[in-house]
Amino acid sequence: MWRRCHRRFADPGWESSWLFRRLVQSHLAVGEAVDGLIDDAELDWRHERQARFAAGNLLDALAPSNFPWSNPAVLKESIDQGGMNLVRGARRFLGDFPGLPSTVDASKFAVGENLALTPGSVVLRTDVFELIQYAPQTEQVREVPLLFAPPTINKYYVLDLAPGRSMVEWLVAQGQQVFLISWRNPGVEQGHFDLDTYAAAVLEARDAVAAITGQEAVHLNGACSGGIIGAGAVGHLAAEGRLGEIASLTLLVAALDNERAGTASALTGREIAAAAVADSARRGYLDGRALSGVFTWLRPNDLVWSYVVNNYLLGKEPPAFDVLYWNQDTVRLAAGLHRDFVHLSLDNALTEPGALEVLGSGVDLGAVDLDSYVVAGLTDHIIPWENAYRSTQLLGGTPRFVLSTSGHIQALVNPPAAGSRSSYRVAGEHPASPEAWADGAATRQGSWWPDYDAWLAERSGALKPAPERLGGGGFKAQAKAPGTYVYAS
Repeated sequence: MWRRCHRRFADPGWESSWLFRRLVQSHLAVGEAVDGLIDDAELDWRHERQARFAAGNLLDALAPSNFPWSNPAVLKESIDQGGMNLVRGARRFLGDFPGLPSTVDASKFAVGENLALTPGSVVLRTDVFELIQYAPQTEQVREVPLLFAPPTINKYYVLDLAPGRSMVEWLVAQGQQVFLISWRNPGVEQGHFDLDTYAAAVLEARDAVAAITGQEAVHLNGACSGGIIGAGAVGHLAAEGRLGEIASLTLLVAALDNERAGTASALTGREIAAAAVADSARRGYLDGRALSGVFTWLRPNDLVWSYVVNNYLLGKEPPAFDVLYWNQDTVRLAAGLHRDFVHLSLDNALTEPGALEVLGSGVDLGAVDLDSYVVAGLTDHIIPWENAYRSTQLLGGTPRFVLSTSGHIQALVNPPAAGSRSSYRVAGEHPASPEAWADGAATRQGSWWPDYDAWLAERSGALKPAPERLGGGGFKAQAKAPGTYVYAS
């Protein structure tokens, strides 16, 4: 049973040898004992999470699978190859040092060659973003268009990954009119970009989409940090009496309520946050690699130690996986936005009407009387699903909460496929407690994408002939997708 629960001990050698079996059993027993001690200590939430993080990382680092003399797979490989696996591993270690082990064979991927290939054009470029309009693939399209606001700490193409694995590609094929923001990678000169800058950018993109399609209202889809920005922008519209400009709000793996928001939240006190904000203010930005490193250590077995074994001990190449390539293709976070995100998180300002001001308006999410579609990942190590669920209690209107049985990114990259083991959970009611929702939720097999398309279709008007050319309403196609900002390093 423990082999199924701990993939690092999946090699048959861990069970066939009494010595290796004892090593694993001892390691797991120590882990269970430490968990028990932490339980018995009856710590508050923050200190409990901190203790588990520290103890867990130490125990994971000391796992017998991480050492060449106590890992049967490495010993076998070393005998079979005469130690050449360790020689190759040493070279890879020197190439990675002082960073973390490489998680992907980056030579196998290139944006515009086998990633971000859905046909489209840039129809607006500003100092903050490029707006991409995707070419229709059907004779008729839905009247009401869809605008994506992607994360600000990675590049947008997680939503337009490889062909067959792209949400944008799939939605376009269903007749949706899809537009997407590609954020500029900010440098020192853009250090002043803040939450207001990005919220205004979302609304500027919305206005362009409305003009191009001739529609008053636009569906807004915000992913991760893009969801926070989108919620702030819509809150501003509600305060100004302009909520009719948005047809619906979708939040993908985004947390508007940051109370007890996972291990990362527990590790970030006000003193640490203040030091981080001061450092990014001095630089003009937060380096995306530093933020990626924080998220990596939240899942050390999957994102650190498995690659130590694969790359350095077994001497193998890291895998060629598009999601991992995207994950290491980080961008910078403007100092102003970093500051605002930190303050928003520490104060949990979006949960209190008027506590957060966006573009001069106090934001009251309860006044956002729109239908909402909220997606979370059951095993998300960055945004706990319970926090994502609480958005259904903050927003006005009728929510639909979808819990994908996967993690932060796999919840997004979830294409319908024959034989897929994907599933998701939905329920007709959305009580205050996430646990109460889970008790009444039904499991559906397959991807949630078709459910989302059907939900959008009910709110997207009639079908109309697809436009013959991209742009319009005073906006012209300037360059082919994926644009130019996505290439900036």
